Amino acid sequence: MSGGLMALLDDVAALARVTAASVDDIGAAAGRASMKAAGVVVDDTAVTPQYVQDVTPARELPIIWRITKGSLRNKLVFILPAILLLSQFAPWLLTPILMLGGSYLCFEGAEKIWAKVSGHGPKTKTPVVEKGKSAEDTMVGGAVRTDLILSAEIMVISLNEVADEPLFSRAAILVVVAIGITVLVYGVVALIIRMDDFGLHLAERSSPTSQKIGHSLVKGMPGLLAVISVVGTAAMLWVGGHIILVGLDELGWHPPYEAVHHVEELVHGAVPGGLGATLAWLTNTFFSAVLGLVWGAVLVLIWELLPFGKGEHEADHAAPGQHEAEHGRHEDHGEHHGKHSTAATDGSAAPDGSGRTPPGEGGSSAAR
Repeated sequence: MSGGLMALLDDVAALARVTAASVDDIGAAAGRASMKAAGVVVDDTAVTPQYVQDVTPARELPIIWRITKGSLRNKLVFILPAILLLSQFAPWLLTPILMLGGSYLCFEGAEKIWAKVSGHGPKTKTPVVEKGKSAEDTMVGGAVRTDLILSAEIMVISLNEVADEPLFSRAAILVVVAIGITVLVYGVVALIIRMDDFGLHLAERSSPTSQKIGHSLVKGMPGLLAVISVVGTAAMLWVGGHIILVGLDELGWHPPYEAVHHVEELVHGAVPGGLGATLAWLTNTFFSAVLGLVWGAVLVLIWELLPFGKGEHEADHAAPGQHEAEHGRHEDHGEHHGKHSTAATDGSAAPDGSGRTPPGEGGSSAAR
């Protein structure tokens, strides 16, 4: 009996060791997959703070929490089952889908640069800030829809890194990636949007050191958001370009990938040690970003030439004049309304000079 019990305990211990090793493998694979999705993660972090602009501080964190739950729902309920089925029954579709996503990243990055250089600004119109629960629901819904695109990219990029794993391992890795990246992104976003509040709190303290740190945090907030935006754009071009580079190689067009890989090996061989490996990675990153910029610029050009893309662009430029015309109409209406109001309160407006409206000429039924 004791021998059987000891054998059972040995089996349990062996199973625990295997399970622990599997958990370690899943964690390591999730880490590798998450690193590949770093560009989209940075862009997601840069995009989200705009949704809580002009929102009262008391509603900032609740809104971020609602968007966080929507992001988890996107990843775990909608995206994860779809891409797992795809990887199991039609894995050949992963590379084209991944390249479509990479093209979207290149387009977004190149469009941001074009908007900055040309001064045209973004094509999307900034919504008017409204108050009330319905406006908050609309804002959260828009953020969750935007997150759906970015989350799909994160999950597909991550899946591509673990495509050779068994189905259960793939699912477990992607669940870890989904939860980990969501917590990371929206945790950082929450810290960013409350950084100025924390700075104001420190600035109100009596300690000179606390005041100095507080003022630095408040002043540094715009600069931090600007840096995140720039890094997000560069990361989109890098990740998108690398996806296109590898995808073209996997689809049979090898020269671009082979050329970049050859230069990368030359750099790695010219500089020994860890510095050489770092410079080789930076070389690959540079050429991937250049390819992403070129690829994205072509897509932006095509978009500008398309009827609906041009129409949207012209509509954006026509908007200021249209708003001025509407403003003028409102002013005319206000002036017209002001005359009536003056007439209603001025005694000279009444034919008898009494300041009362005669019966039968617009007076109330009580006056009549």
